[in-house]
Amino acid sequence: MKVPVVNQDECSGCGLCADIAPNTFELNADDVSEVIDPQGDDEDTIQEAIDSCPVECISWEEK
Repeated sequence: MKVPVVNQDECSGCGLCADIAPNTFELNADDVSEVIDPQGDDEDTIQEAIDSCPVECISWEEK
């Protein structure tokens, strides 16, 4: 199974991923993205969020 992961050191906190896939991503108290539910949105929606990230800090990881 693949799950989305966020490199929080690279995240700019734009919030685009949370706008696109709000059941999967949210901005935490530090205003950086984190995964709240790796299967919160369908795979295509999560991929759209990954592709839309301006700093390319989200990727898939095999679990």
